Amino acid sequence: MKIVGLTGGIGSGKTTIAFLFENKGIPIYIADERAKIITNTSKIVRKKIIELLGKNAYQNQKIDRNYVAKKIFNDEALLQKINAIIHPKVAEDFLKWLKKQKGPYCIKESAILFENGSYKSCDHTILITTPEKVRIQRVMKRDQLTILEIKTRIKNQWSDDEKILLADTIIENTQLEKTKDSVRKIHLYLLESIKNDEI
Repeated sequence: MKIVGLTGGIGSGKTTIAFLFENKGIPIYIADERAKIITNTSKIVRKKIIELLGKNAYQNQKIDRNYVAKKIFNDEALLQKINAIIHPKVAEDFLKWLKKQKGPYCIKESAILFENGSYKSCDHTILITTPEKVRIQRVMKRDQLTILEIKTRIKNQWSDDEKILLADTIIENTQLEKTKDSVRKIHLYLLESIKNDEI
């Protein structure tokens, strides 16, 4: 099965677009959702995170995402260390998931597809772009974060200009109907390319 990586900055609409592909019968893997499950269920991951950030990283056996975010997004060294704990586990989880899927291709949705190098194992990559102002508004509404907190997270991700250099396809996600049309066209392109083994 071909792997199509889907990425974009915080608030760009990655998960919404992943579900548009799922509606076409394509299996989707949402890396952030799987990471949440792994941090709450893996004893090894839990132990390492507590060693790194202290016991307050977990509340009632579940990771305290607000506490962790405040720690890591203001400290690049800590962010890299926690990524080194979680991302190899997510990569293992994805491979296990992949073996169970059927279809011409799957979508692997990841916020840091390019940053962590996992794009190298993808057959095709899609970058979602959205103006920063719109992204900030979406995240404020979704996560109840302040503008400063959101901008701090944006700074910890690559800029769209950097990602564009590595992306095979770009979707500008500002109008839903145009986005749906882009997904339809990309889906047909991928099916045709896989059929001709050009992807």
